[in-house]
Amino acid sequence: MKRIKLGTRGSDLALWQAHYVERLLKDNGYDVELVVITTTGDVHGSGPIIRLGAQGVFSKEIERALLAGEIDLAVHSLKDLPTDPVSGLLLAGTPVRGPVEDVFISNTYKKVKDLPEGAKVGTGSLRRKTQLLYQYKRAFCVEDIRGNVETRLAKLDRGEYDAIILAAAGLERLGLSQRVTCRLQVPEFLPAPGQGAIALETREGDEETNDAVATINDQATFLSVLAERSFLLTLQGGCIAPIAACARFDDSTLTLLGRVISLDAKQMYETKVAGEIARNASRAEQQEEAVKMGRAAAEQLLHNGADEVVAAVQALRERSGV
Repeated sequence: MKRIKLGTRGSDLALWQAHYVERLLKDNGYDVELVVITTTGDVHGSGPIIRLGAQGVFSKEIERALLAGEIDLAVHSLKDLPTDPVSGLLLAGTPVRGPVEDVFISNTYKKVKDLPEGAKVGTGSLRRKTQLLYQYKRAFCVEDIRGNVETRLAKLDRGEYDAIILAAAGLERLGLSQRVTCRLQVPEFLPAPGQGAIALETREGDEETNDAVATINDQATFLSVLAERSFLLTLQGGCIAPIAACARFDDSTLTLLGRVISLDAKQMYETKVAGEIARNASRAEQQEEAVKMGRAAAEQLLHNGADEVVAAVQALRERSGV
C-alpha cells in the first residue's frame, strides 16, 4: 500500500481539515504524508478576493501539484473550490459535513436586527452582503474583510467593525464557537454552495487513492454538495456571486433550497426542489441524479428572472478579470 501524499494550504483551518482527513485515512490503515502548499490567496491576504483576478485563488497551486504527481490527494474547503472541472482531476468524495450555516459575531449587539443604521459589518462575500441587506432592509455599511478567522476576530475586537459574519464550521473546527453571538439559520439565511464540507480531490485513474477516499466518503454529504455545486455551475456565478444553496439528503429524498440575490440587494429569486434518489442505485447513478436536481433548480430560477442577475455578475467578473 503506497503512502498517500496529501496536499493542503498552511492556514490553521486548512491544517485542521487536512489532519482530520489524515486521521480518517490512518484509521482505515492508510499511510499519509502532509504536504503544505502556498496559494495565491495566501500570498495576497488583503483586499477583496475579486481583485485577485481569478477563481481558485485558494486551490490552483494545489491542483497543479496534484496534476504533476507531487501529491496524491488535495484537501480543500469545498466552497472555495471552483465548479468548472479541471481536466484530469476528480472531486472524489467528502467526509461528513460540518455545520452549514453562517454566524453573526459582535461584541456589542446580540442579533443582526439590533444593529443600527450605518453599522459597519465585515464580510468579503457578496452572498452574505446581499442577503443581509435584503433580509433586514437597512442601510448597513457592509465592508470587505480579509484574513484568516483569527485575524478577522482581532479586527472586530479592535473596533474596526461593529459585527462580522463567518462560517460556523470554521469557528467550530478551530475551537472558537464561544465567539458566536447568534447563528443565521437556514432557510432565512442560506450558506454558500458546499459550505461546511471538505473536498477530497484526486487524479482520474489513480485507483489506489480513489479507493482510499471511498472509505471515508459520506455519500449523503456528497450528494448534497454535488446538487449545490451543479446549481452554482449552471448559474455560472463562480464563488464570488451572490448565490446561495443548501441541500440535504435524508431518507432517500434530496431537498435543495436555492437563492440568487441581485447585486443591489433589491431582488431575490428562490427555489425549492426535492426528489427521490434510490438507495439501491449505484453511487454513480445517485450522483448523476443529484447533479440533475441542482441543474433543474438553477434553470427554474433563470426562467423566473434570475438570468438578469447572472448577466450582471458576469459583467462584474469581466470588469474584475475574474
